[in-house]
Amino acid sequence: MDYVEKTVRKNYVYQGKILSLRADDAQLPDGTPCKREIIEHSGGACVLYVENGCVLLVKQYRYAYGESLYEIPAGKLETGEDPAVCALRELEEETGVRATRAQLLYINYPSPGYTNEKIYIYRAYDGVKTQSHLDDGEFLDAEYIPLDQAKEMLRNGEIRDGKTIIALQAYFLSEKK
Repeated sequence: MDYVEKTVRKNYVYQGKILSLRADDAQLPDGTPCKREIIEHSGGACVLYVENGCVLLVKQYRYAYGESLYEIPAGKLETGEDPAVCALRELEEETGVRATRAQLLYINYPSPGYTNEKIYIYRAYDGVKTQSHLDDGEFLDAEYIPLDQAKEMLRNGEIRDGKTIIALQAYFLSEKK
C-alpha cells in the first residue's frame, strides 16, 4: 500500500527568521482530507570533539525549557551551507577549537511528526586552540568533561539534549570495538 500523504495546499501562518509555521490542507493515502501543522526549519549541524580523554561540551541556557543544558557545539545551517562547514564553524565560534576535519556520524530527524528539521551530527578531529567568538546575544560556557564523567551524566539524566545523547552514545559504542 502507498502511505504517502499528499499536500493539497500549503498555508503559511507565520514566517520568522529561524522557522516558519504552516497549517496545510493535505490528503491521507485513502483520499480523506486532513490538516497537517508543520514547522519548517533550515536544519542544523553539531559536533562532538574529544581530546585527551575529555569531551568538549557547552552549557547554555535554553529559554524554551527554562534551564541550562549541556550540549555539543551546534548551530543553524545557513541557506545552501555544507553541514560539515557549519559544524566546524560552530565548534570554533563556541569553544575556540579549530578542527581540520569532520566525520558525519548521523543525520537526525528530531521530531518527524511536525517539523522538517534535520540535524547533522559530526565528530571533529585534529583541533588546535584558537579564540572563541560568540554570536551577538549568545551566552555559554565551554567545558572539557572527562569521558567517565560524561558517561555518568548520561546515566543520571544530566545530559538531556537529544543530539548530544546521540553523539555521546555513538562515541561510547565505537570505543568498545
